[in-house]
Amino acid sequence: MSATRRPATGSVVALRFEDGRLWALDQTLLPWREHELELSRAGEVAAAIRRLAIRGAPLIGVAAGYGVALELAGQPNPRAGLERACGELREARPTAVNLAWAVDRVRAAVLAAEPGGEAEAALAEARAIHAEETAASDVMAAHGADLLTGSRRLLTHCNAGALAAPGRGTALAVVAELAARGQLDGVLACEARPLLQGARLTVYELAQLGIAHELVVDAAAPGLIAAGAVDAVIIGCDRVAANGDVANKVGSYPLALAAREAGITFVVAGPTSTIDLACASGAEIVIEERHPDEVRCAAGEPVTVSGTPCRNPAFDVTPAALVSAIVTERGVARPVSSESIQALLAR
Repeated sequence: MSATRRPATGSVVALRFEDGRLWALDQTLLPWREHELELSRAGEVAAAIRRLAIRGAPLIGVAAGYGVALELAGQPNPRAGLERACGELREARPTAVNLAWAVDRVRAAVLAAEPGGEAEAALAEARAIHAEETAASDVMAAHGADLLTGSRRLLTHCNAGALAAPGRGTALAVVAELAARGQLDGVLACEARPLLQGARLTVYELAQLGIAHELVVDAAAPGLIAAGAVDAVIIGCDRVAANGDVANKVGSYPLALAAREAGITFVVAGPTSTIDLACASGAEIVIEERHPDEVRCAAGEPVTVSGTPCRNPAFDVTPAALVSAIVTERGVARPVSSESIQALLAR
């Protein structure tokens, strides 16, 4: 355990690599306690990702890159454990493409390294991924704020801030940029399952940033959109298919339907590392099903009959036709289609 690092912006640092260890803010303890995990092996990083101590598509990619580097450090034959470490990390969570993308980048760097230089190559590539995703956050924030100028009341879902991605995050980075420009009146934040990540984490971040906000239950959000309570919806993403279909935290799809019916903008923000051209459409995205106890219980206490059968999908898919724009560090895809996605990646 070490003191939690907090930059001048007021946001938190969810992940840092220092002294040969990966330090990760345990997000399962927030907002009640700030505690950093000290991780030194790939298996420890994978376990932290599985239990959502480390979460958010870009952040778990960065963590997984470091996880490979940690496994190789100090090994007399670094390549011997490479495939096992990569496999364990890739399988930690199936829906967010950033995880496999980052692991594959570090693996390729290791295989291209000179003998004896594998561990250094792995760490250098992990650091490069971290730096790229941090830089992407600020550029994405500017693009999104430009797009949403005039939308002073926003609604967001789950957590897409500094706890989900390096820098200021993705969707919440756009919110923070609008606030910094004096162009934001307030934010409605949905509770968001699993583990009420909006209620615990987004509210925590908005409070740290001093941004006016209100918490709403997920079921209330579409009705509030219909009643004219918000000007636009902005969410993050865990995977964007080649045709522009978007996988995000479960509950995103009904928000998109409500936004279309109300005639307001529905924006998705995420780095290009979240775009998966190998996935033709949302129908091919594997949706993670989590443990039923996350539905049966709240804060460890039962809320229903013991043993009740449950469905607990962590994500849903919003069709591209319902998405007004996808904001990335390379610019904005609008309207959202296979062609606009390809044009975006070609920049």
